[in-house]
Amino acid sequence: MQYTTLGRTGLRVSVAGLGCGGFSRLGLSTGRTEDEAVGIVRQALDLGVTLIDTAAVYGTEAVVGKALRGVPRDSVVLCTKASKPPEAPAFTAEAVLASLDASLQRLGVDYVDVFQVHAVPPAAYDHVREAIVPALLRAREAGKFRFLGITETAPNDVEQVMLNRAAQDDVWDTAMVAFHLMDQVARTQVFPFTQAQRIGTLLMFVVRGIFARPAQLAATMQALAAEGKVPAWLGETDSPLEFLLQPARASSLTDAAYRYARHEPGVDVVLFGTGDAAHLRSNIASILQPPLPDADRAKLADLFSHLRGVGLEAPARPR
Repeated sequence: MQYTTLGRTGLRVSVAGLGCGGFSRLGLSTGRTEDEAVGIVRQALDLGVTLIDTAAVYGTEAVVGKALRGVPRDSVVLCTKASKPPEAPAFTAEAVLASLDASLQRLGVDYVDVFQVHAVPPAAYDHVREAIVPALLRAREAGKFRFLGITETAPNDVEQVMLNRAAQDDVWDTAMVAFHLMDQVARTQVFPFTQAQRIGTLLMFVVRGIFARPAQLAATMQALAAEGKVPAWLGETDSPLEFLLQPARASSLTDAAYRYARHEPGVDVVLFGTGDAAHLRSNIASILQPPLPDADRAKLADLFSHLRGVGLEAPARPR
């Protein structure tokens, strides 16, 4: 495993972080048992992963807590989040604080390392900053968490307006950012500012179905080519990103996607999710691989840096 410092938190963390939400939710969304999900967390720890990211809304905090029983608390950087309830008109301090307390109980810990306000849309940022943050800072003083983070609602904020503002604010210690090889907005909208403020970054949406399902990628390229958003040749083949898979380059599009994101300047941790042991190992292996060739990175920037909202499908909330 490789390790880095998570921005100004000073926390030493693995560059590969286990995400406990997404489409898999440690396998719970695909029929795996709770014990199997616990096993995934423990295997990740055995492979050197030291950052685990969950959330109240993921429904995986209790599994993570079970997996961490007996694990020295200071050996794991534990991150969780509070979301706005779907029926609520806005974030409220009372609900966020109650979510924090409930998360601590489910996780079986006295504190989390990073507590994040989750999926904040641009229109809610001022309210979160003015009404929610002061209450959370008091909770931090009470020892319930160590560092404060914020995450975006990527499919609904394709220009990353909210994170652009948050990354220029001095209150956030971490930011969870969407970035992948066909969604490069953060390169100009977010990373210059998180680097300047020394805000730690956790990457999400690095790999979605578009890179794992050839038919979805081909159909997307055909649609983009028809709209004139990418060159016509990308819509005329079933393997439009084949140039990334030449000998001595990436072994798969998933491998390429992880390597692309991992080595972007301004990236600290690449989050990945899985409910399968072999997938766990292959994801980590890809994140630890060297960067893609400079020529490939330049070509990807030329082809896709202007795109917005491609490959940002979001999972449904667990019932």
